[in-house]
Amino acid sequence: MVTLTNARLIFPDGIRDGLEVVVEQGKIADIREQARARGENVVDLNGNYLAPGFIDLHVHGALGRDTMDGSVEAFRTICDYHASGGTTSLLLTTATAPPEKLVEVLGAVRDCRSSISAIGGVHLEGPFISKAKRGAQRAEFIRDPSPAGVRQLLDHAGAIKRVTIAPELPGALEAIESFRAHGISVSGGHSDAWDEGARAAFDRGMRSVTHTFNCMSSARRRGVYRVGGLLEFALSEPQISCELIADGHHVSPTLMKMLYRAKGADGICLVTDATAGAGLPDGSRFSLFGNDCIVESGVCLLADRSALAGSTSRMIELVRTMAQTIDVPLHEAIAMATQNPACAIGLETKGLLAVGADADLVVLSPDLRVLRTFAAGEETWSE
Repeated sequence: MVTLTNARLIFPDGIRDGLEVVVEQGKIADIREQARARGENVVDLNGNYLAPGFIDLHVHGALGRDTMDGSVEAFRTICDYHASGGTTSLLLTTATAPPEKLVEVLGAVRDCRSSISAIGGVHLEGPFISKAKRGAQRAEFIRDPSPAGVRQLLDHAGAIKRVTIAPELPGALEAIESFRAHGISVSGGHSDAWDEGARAAFDRGMRSVTHTFNCMSSARRRGVYRVGGLLEFALSEPQISCELIADGHHVSPTLMKMLYRAKGADGICLVTDATAGAGLPDGSRFSLFGNDCIVESGVCLLADRSALAGSTSRMIELVRTMAQTIDVPLHEAIAMATQNPACAIGLETKGLLAVGADADLVVLSPDLRVLRTFAAGEETWSE
C-alpha cells in the first residue's frame, strides 16, 4: 500500500486540495482527507497536480517506430515514449494497408497486450475510408467494406477497440452495425459524407468522429442548396464525441474554440495522432506505411509537403494547448484526455480518480509538465 499525499487532485468537476490517494494492488483503494501521520510508504507530491493517466485513442508511433511494424519492440518504444507525456493507455493505430497486413498487426498486438499494460487495443484507421479524404493514407489500399472484408477483421475483434470508417461507402452502414455488435467503437472519418449519410451512420451506431476538422466533409452546395457534411453533423449531435488533435498545427485556435463552444467539455477527446516522427528533431525522415514523411516545424508532413502526416505531440502538449491557448479550465482539459476517451471505448476502470479505479496516474507541475507517470501504481516514467 502506498499513499500519495500533498497534491492538488484533478477531478472532472474541479480541482481539490487537502486530499490524498491510497493505492493498493494496482487500484485506488481510498481517497481521503490528508492525514498528518507519515510513514515509509507515503509519497509527498510537493503540492503538484495529481490527475488520472491520459488515454490516447489515436496514436500511430514515436521515435521512428510505427504500429505497422507489428513488433513488440516497436509497441514498447511507442508506449514508453508516450508515457513521458502522461499517457497510461493508448490505442495503437493502423494505417490503411492490405488486409493480410492488418491481420498480422492485430495478431501481434493480441500476443503482447499482457506484457505491455499501456496497450488498450487497436484503432483501425482504414481501410474503409474515402479516397477523396484520404490525407496521408495510401489510396491503393483503400477499399469498400464488403461483408467478407469486415468478417476477416472481426475474426480478430478481441484486439480491436475502435475503427474509423467513411459512412458514405457502399456497405458502410452494415459494417458499422457489425462492428458495434462486437463492442467496437465506430468513428466516422476520412469521409466525404453528406449530412444524411452521417445521420444514417449514427442511427446504426456511430458515436464518434475522427480528428475533427481534418479529412472530413463540411458544408457545401448540392445543386442550389447548402447541405452540411460530417463536420456539421458531429457539431450538432450531442451524442457524438469528437476527436481533436490540439497540437496547434492541425486545427487553428478559432476552430478549437468553436468546437469547445459546440460540444462542451464532455464532447471532446484529445488525441495525438502521433506518427513515427514524434520525438524526432526537425528534418528527420520517416515512413508512414510506405509514404515518405518529414518532421518540419514540429509537425509531420508528407515529404512533398502536400498533406499533414500526423503529429509529433504527446498528450500533455494537447492538454497544455487547451488550458493555456484555448483557455479551457484545467479540469475540463484533463477530462478531455482521461474520462472522455475512457467512456468513448468503454474503459470503465480508467480515466478517473475514484475508489476502485486503476491506479493509472500522472503528476503535473503548475506549468503543466509531466513529472511522474504511474500505471497500476507502478512508476513508468519520471522527469
